Formats: sequence, structure tokens, C-alpha cells
Amino acid sequence: MPPFDVAEGDPFGPHNLPYGVFSPIGSVERRVGVRLGDHVLDAGAAAQALGSPYTSLLARPSLGPLLAAGRTAWSDVRRALTAWVTVPAHRETIEPLLLPLSEVTLHLPFEVADYVDFYASENHSRNVGRIFRPDAADSLTPNWKHLPIGYHGRAGTVVVSGTDVVRPQGQRKAPTDPAPVFGPSVRLDIEAEVGFVVGVPSKMGRPVPLSAFRDHVFGLCLLNDWSARDIQAWEYVPLGPFLGKSFATSVSAWVTPLDALEEARVTPPERTHPLLPYLEDAHEEPSGYDLRISVAINGHVVSEPPFSTMYWTAAQQLAHMTVNGASLRTGDLYGSGTVSGPAERERGSLLELTWNGRDPLELPDGKRTFLEDGDVVTLTAWAPGPNGTRVGLGEVTGRVVPGS
Repeated sequence: MPPFDVAEGDPFGPHNLPYGVFSPIGSVERRVGVRLGDHVLDAGAAAQALGSPYTSLLARPSLGPLLAAGRTAWSDVRRALTAWVTVPAHRETIEPLLLPLSEVTLHLPFEVADYVDFYASENHSRNVGRIFRPDAADSLTPNWKHLPIGYHGRAGTVVVSGTDVVRPQGQRKAPTDPAPVFGPSVRLDIEAEVGFVVGVPSKMGRPVPLSAFRDHVFGLCLLNDWSARDIQAWEYVPLGPFLGKSFATSVSAWVTPLDALEEARVTPPERTHPLLPYLEDAHEEPSGYDLRISVAINGHVVSEPPFSTMYWTAAQQLAHMTVNGASLRTGDLYGSGTVSGPAERERGSLLELTWNGRDPLELPDGKRTFLEDGDVVTLTAWAPGPNGTRVGLGEVTGRVVPGS
């Protein structure tokens, strides 16, 4: 089938058009691309060929200039791209600029400025509480229903899908061990998440309200926040995650613009506690998203977490992370936290799926409690689109390799 003619029902049809950065095989030149089916459109070359006023945003080696351009430009560029790949008059110009995905290398699509990770799923948080605090009267911590809990991660170790993940080393100490030992993590885990990409920066000292979420956030992508549970357990008291999280965070090569997800917007779960005014979203537009995620290990699906169950929304997370006056930068990335639903096969981490190793997963290639060297973890997802279509999110995959 010619690249201009995407098959009906393709989740990467013209209703989607996620952005990425690619280079043709054999070239080191990076270009902004837009995915259409199993091809990528050289967006900068298309803009130049058609004399577009958006050439200065698209003929770049990164999404940074487009991210910084703001909501009006995002909408204008999306309308133009949709016309370029659907209007027959553009076919002769555009078709030669559509390259098969098999003939390009995909790169991290934007420079990550800062990275923040949240803890926004009530199902996940309750599971973790039951695992580690089984005798507590409430499996949630006292602050959980009052604010989105988060921590600052490491931007420099955010990597694009397909990058191998080296098993981290560090200190670990089991409760029965007399002293800590040093070595490779033996409880390597995943966290199935959604990442939100900030475009427009904010000024230091000026919080971003809920109503400004779509003015600052360009789009979203799948995210796997790899976790060394044994290293984390020993180090996290009293300051929280550090080396157990900072060794790698994988993101998709494709950023789906929020404008492609209008049909997927949903109201978040009912709030059970009164919220402070800066987090109160009862009178705001729905800011939850109906994303259907699948988690596979070595090609075998082990979980299907539903993002629609997330208690705290991306808009609330943005409001909270700036309420103290912290500023946003173009390229800031923040993760939703592990996505878990109420059912056992909807849990987004091996910690939960195996109940901290107590109940191993039965895979075609053997049992798993935590990840082994050579394991390949792949996250995929889709969301409802216009007229019964599906909007595909770019996959996130990573293979665990031993350290040197």
C-alpha cells in the first residue's frame, strides 16, 4: 500500500500524527518527523517544499522550537500537517518525503530539561502500602489524598525506546542481613507510566493554575521508570528515591499531542477528600485520559493497566509541582507514576504483579518475580479517537543487559 494511503483503522492514521526525531539510515542528520502508518514524514522538508511559514519550527534536529512556540502554533502546525497528508493536491510533493520506519533511526525527540515522577494511582499506592505496611490501619499515607506525591528524578538518564538498560549496582540490605552488601540489583522492576512533555516555560515565582495546563503541556508519551527495588528499599529513608530510580527512564520515540486525544478525555475518579483550591478541579474541563496500556515481557502480555483510573490528573500534578513558585522549562518531563487498575492483571509493576516476589509470574520462558538479564519489556497503548478510531501511542521497549 502506498504510504499516503494508510489502512483503515490504523492507530497511526492522519487523526493521530505524533511527533518524533529521526535520521535516515546512513545519515547523522536529525530531523523532525511525523508518523503516518508505518512511515515517517520528514516534516521540515515538507514545510520547505510547500513554502510553509512553519518551516522554522519543523526544519530542526529537535522538537524544542516547536514545543516552545505555544498552543496557537501547536494547533496551526497540526492543521497544516493534517492537510499535507490528506489533501490530494499535496500528494506528489509529500509522498517522496514519507520514509519507511524500517529505514530510519529514531532518537530522543526533545532535550529533557528536568524530570519529575509522581505517585498518582490509588490502586498502585494502596498495593504498595499493603505490601510494606500490612498492619497499618490505612494503606495510604496521611497526605496521599491531599496532594500528588512526587520526587525529582534525573533528566540525564532519560533514554529513548530501544535503548538497552544496564542492570544497576548499588548497596542493598535485606531486613535479616547483618550489614549491607554491594552488587547488581536482584530485584529489578518496571513501572508502566505516562509521561507529559512541557512546551511553554513559566516564570519563577508564578504557579501554573489548573486552567493553564493545556497552555504549557504539549503532549504525552509512554514511560517506563525502571526501578531497583532492593537498592531503593535500603536507601529511601528518609529522603526518598535516589540510585534505585536514577539509572534509567525509558520514553517513547513519539510524542502524541494533546490535540490528538480530545476523544480520550475523561473525568477522573470521584474525590473522597476535600481539595485545597489550587487542586480543586470540579469546575475545570475533564483532564483525565482514557489510555489502555499493555505491558509485555519477552512478547507475553502480563498486565493491561487503565490510565482512566488515575486519582491525580496531569493538570493537578503540574499545578502542584509549580505551586511553590518552581518554574517550568521547555522540555520538562513529568511521569504519572505507576499506572495500576483494581484488578490483578491491571497492575503496572512486578512488585505488585508478584506481590513483592511471593507469587511468581508464569511466563512461556519460565517464572519471574523480578527481571532477569536478557528480558525485554515493552509498553504499548491506545486511546479512543474520533469516529470510532484508535489513537496509538508509540511503544516503549527496553532490554535488560548485565553490567560490566
